[in-house]
Amino acid sequence: MSLWTRMTNLTRAEKIRLDLDAEIESHIAEAVAEGRDPEEARRAFGSMLRHREQSYDVKVATWLDSLRADVVFGSRQIRKHRIASASAILSLALAIGACTAAFRLIDALLLRPLPVASPEKLHYLAIEGTNDAGKKFMAASFDYPQFQILRDAVKDRAVLLAVSYPGRISLSFGGEAEMEQAYRQHISGSAFAVFGLKPALGRLLSSTDDERPGAHPFAVLSYDYWQRRFGGDPGVIGKRLVMSDSPLEIIGVLEEGFTGTEPGTMTDVFVPMMVNASAVPSMRVNWFRIWAQVEPTQTREVLRQALQAAIQGVRKERVKDWPTSSLPRIREQYLAPSLELLSAYSGVSALQIGYRESLRVLSVLIGLVLLIACANVANLMAAQAASRMREMALRISIGAGRGRLLQLVLMESFLLALFASVLGGLFAWWAAPFVVSAINPANNPARLVLPADWRVLFFACGLAVVVTFLFGLMPALRVTATDPVADLKGGGNPHSKRRLMYVLVSAQVAFCLVVHFVGGLFVASFERLSQQPLGFSAERVVGIEVESPEALGPQTWSQIAQKLQQIPGVEAAGYSNAPFLGGSSWSEAVRMNGEVLSNALSVDAVGASPGWFNVMKIPIRAGRDFQPQDQKRKVAIVNQAFADRHSDGKSPVGQYLERSIDLTRTERIEIVGLIGNIRYRELKEDFRPMMAIPFSSVDADGKEQLRRFGTFLIRTSGDPIPMIPTLRKEIPMRVYNIRTQQEMVDSHYVRERLLALLSVFFASVALLLAGIGLYGVLDYSVWQRRREIAIRMALGAKREDVIWSVGISVVAMIGIGLIAGLSAGLGTQHYVQNLLFAVKTNELHLLWIPCLTIAGAGVIAAIPPLFRALRVAPASLLRAD
Repeated sequence: MSLWTRMTNLTRAEKIRLDLDAEIESHIAEAVAEGRDPEEARRAFGSMLRHREQSYDVKVATWLDSLRADVVFGSRQIRKHRIASASAILSLALAIGACTAAFRLIDALLLRPLPVASPEKLHYLAIEGTNDAGKKFMAASFDYPQFQILRDAVKDRAVLLAVSYPGRISLSFGGEAEMEQAYRQHISGSAFAVFGLKPALGRLLSSTDDERPGAHPFAVLSYDYWQRRFGGDPGVIGKRLVMSDSPLEIIGVLEEGFTGTEPGTMTDVFVPMMVNASAVPSMRVNWFRIWAQVEPTQTREVLRQALQAAIQGVRKERVKDWPTSSLPRIREQYLAPSLELLSAYSGVSALQIGYRESLRVLSVLIGLVLLIACANVANLMAAQAASRMREMALRISIGAGRGRLLQLVLMESFLLALFASVLGGLFAWWAAPFVVSAINPANNPARLVLPADWRVLFFACGLAVVVTFLFGLMPALRVTATDPVADLKGGGNPHSKRRLMYVLVSAQVAFCLVVHFVGGLFVASFERLSQQPLGFSAERVVGIEVESPEALGPQTWSQIAQKLQQIPGVEAAGYSNAPFLGGSSWSEAVRMNGEVLSNALSVDAVGASPGWFNVMKIPIRAGRDFQPQDQKRKVAIVNQAFADRHSDGKSPVGQYLERSIDLTRTERIEIVGLIGNIRYRELKEDFRPMMAIPFSSVDADGKEQLRRFGTFLIRTSGDPIPMIPTLRKEIPMRVYNIRTQQEMVDSHYVRERLLALLSVFFASVALLLAGIGLYGVLDYSVWQRRREIAIRMALGAKREDVIWSVGISVVAMIGIGLIAGLSAGLGTQHYVQNLLFAVKTNELHLLWIPCLTIAGAGVIAAIPPLFRALRVAPASLLRAD
């Protein structure tokens, strides 16, 4: 009989048994018909039960039948202990759900391959550098002339592609005047062919579309954007869109699945590199990454050396145009690039780089929570197993093998894990998108593809199996190690049964302390970063970023600001090239009072209008604010960090600085004011030297500078959000972004806030699980020792003696767990230090607060079992025995 037939016979097991009984009876009836005595015929035939079971074993897969029986028995056991089973399932569900959610995030951001042909062949170029603080960093931005030289240098060994960073831009379709936001990415014309992508509609970009600047103003839409914006309308082909005043023709739609090369950002519109006609010929604009498709037959190290030699040649040519007095250190670093060829199997993005370590640490914390939950359920299973010792001893006595008992107990554990996995999957379905939505501000959220495909299903199933063995194997082994003679007599060592439970509780306490300790580090880091002094007031300030079709003079910008200031509810209005902490900045190399050029200092720069300092509540410590006539003069206002660098902290008002116009010319700028230090680019870095210059002024040739882009900053008397529609109507320009200044500040500690929130959540869950585990062990211990306690009380033991005899185990378990947890927590410094801001792991309050919290939770969990021990009635209990 085939295996498949034996397996399918399980579905009609009862009918098979009835058929076998009928067949046996027919054989006996035949013997009786031949003249034999019925009793003699039955004795001659032998045991009917043995014949039926042997025949049944031939017709049915017995191992699968025993598995089915164990499932039925295990489900009955779960229903029998409803409260205990429900608490175990909920504990595991929370931990399994958190693990699955974390895997979905890590898989989508770091592990999942790009949906292209042969992603394992893809790499990107990065140059290792060292900043002023001596820290190493990887720079992956290049200019287009440099890319062309590198591409030609290795054209016989690899295919190089230029892929820009996706940028959020304003665009409009056809004659629509209203601008909308979309993500654009410039890409080499041959990239889609190299990636092996196909069009869902129309055609894709080709190498001929990317030969000359501005020659082929084409665009390709992503499938997601086509569906979301146009509802899948095939008439989109040939439609025109306007992007930065440049009309582009839509020639195709990408196939479904590809959303760009940067996980965390879904690109909406792809355009050729040559569309950016102003940046392509420039050697000073680094605006894209260089990707390489490396064939498996090609040695990556040989290719890397060839690329490094090519880039060294480029830099040797370029450094010839540098002034001879430039800094030797900068020249030396520039001429000795350390080029790396890094894998782009899963794409490459700033989100990956920024959250890689965070996700790893969170994964460890979630793993610890899972271990706490498993230890908790293992204690529960151990307690239940101890109460079933006589049952297991009886099973062994009647012939059950130890392997059969192991399967029976593990099946019950697997059912608990299975139910918990289903609930945990539902939790992970909600939790992963929730965490992604919290990664970035609402105006620029991270967008990750989070499919629940075979990868997630495989992980969830594997996790269920692992969890089953984590919490079910040890209790199962203890059950199968039973001594039938001793257990049927009610013997056995009760202390050995509790010893394992005590060890598991100590482990829970240790894991819980590590989670609390690391969570405390993240909370402290978030608090200190969010309380950093800004140097300006972000309250009730809204920034409206605008783009004008034509470059405008200072009078127009000033008139719009004055019009905004006259709106009721507006306290002050001004404008600048970019808001503080808004993601845009530029730097200038300046020198003071005839310093040699080698002492030139890189300073942050901002273009600001008169009154702009008043809008941002930045007090002027010395000198004056900008005035309207400054647009025709060369003036600047510097901060205290600038003064500390050049004037030994004294006011530099009245002195002059020089900045480079090009490689051969400089211009003198008079310092007319001094302000305090301001956070301009980052919250985490020290205050940097900074200078503000007039938003509109004259260039080196005396011509008036016109501006197309700028940001109006408006301070209101109340909440600025309700006033945004009114403010927007009064601005006769294209508005492409509106953010409050507080939103911009908050965006700089999104990661720290997320780590703090998640670590507090997991710390709370860990504390709850550890408390429940401690309560369960003590309650079981008191129940098991009730005869001992009754005898002690009958012999005259006082209440405090009973409390001490029970409570000493609490102190021991918590004490051992805290010591182990502190040792492990202090060992995490090396792994989490890069995620912290102004926090050290040896700060005293970060050590004792988790210890007191866990100890307090342990005391609370111990109170009910202690009261139960005190309520033991010696007379009634001993009389019953």
